[in-house]
Amino acid sequence: MSAQETLPAPSAHRAQQTTQATRVDFVKLSPTQNMTVLVRSVHPVASYRAIAAQLLSVAHVHAEQVGFVREATTPAAHVRLHMAGDEFCGNACMALAALTALESGLRDGERTEVTVESSGVEEPLTCRVERHGDDYECQLPMPAPDRVEPHPFGGPATGGSSLVRYDDAVHLVVECDELDPATRAHAEQVAAQLAAAEDVPLVGVMLYDPQRLELAPLVAVPSLDSLVWERSCGSGTAAVGAHLADAAGAPVSTDLLQPGGTMHVRADVDDEGGTALRISGRVRVVAEGTAYVHD
Repeated sequence: MSAQETLPAPSAHRAQQTTQATRVDFVKLSPTQNMTVLVRSVHPVASYRAIAAQLLSVAHVHAEQVGFVREATTPAAHVRLHMAGDEFCGNACMALAALTALESGLRDGERTEVTVESSGVEEPLTCRVERHGDDYECQLPMPAPDRVEPHPFGGPATGGSSLVRYDDAVHLVVECDELDPATRAHAEQVAAQLAAAEDVPLVGVMLYDPQRLELAPLVAVPSLDSLVWERSCGSGTAAVGAHLADAAGAPVSTDLLQPGGTMHVRADVDDEGGTALRISGRVRVVAEGTAYVHD
């Protein structure tokens, strides 16, 4: 293009479309590659699911989950997170804690604590954040399960399985020798059945290989009509810890290798059989900007 040539002005039609669209300010983060979009702009709660549906799509920002950042409602917390499906998400909480620490000026090698309120849990959770260059090592206490109970999986899996129940979620943890296509296909059927039967915002099927310490997390959010093989799952990691601690009747501390990387879970069992859970993983900020959501 020569120096005299100029680009044509945008058409009125295109300008009108942009004007009618909803502007969404967002930050995209990678908590162990469980790609998470955090919306910073303020929108009506009734619009959360419609906004999330577009942001999640391959043709848009593309992620595995969407949360909306809000001001904390209690003096004890720094910030609040509301997930698009009203669920609780451990990885999203760690992502928001890392973002809050970054924006507070946390420097390389320093450590801080960020207290996060979240949908799906009643009490705020305090996340420890330590910066290592562009990565933020996060450690988050997780809600204790209501109970862990035997539950059949069927299909090609040969190991034991149990249902880990929370107030707002159920995770079926399945021990299996191989994370093969047949087992994955059966897991999708079971996840759909659980989503239809259980009145909770989130359902997970966690395929766990105890020999290789590998985890393939499948997560359904019925209100968003989503079923995703996630790169990692914080609440699923905690559920595996609860499953293992219940089976052993003793504390468990283990790494879980997931498609997006390694997460760690520690499960402590008290004298009354209760389970205290803590997960850890790494978070990185990967994008920030403005998206446009169209009616």
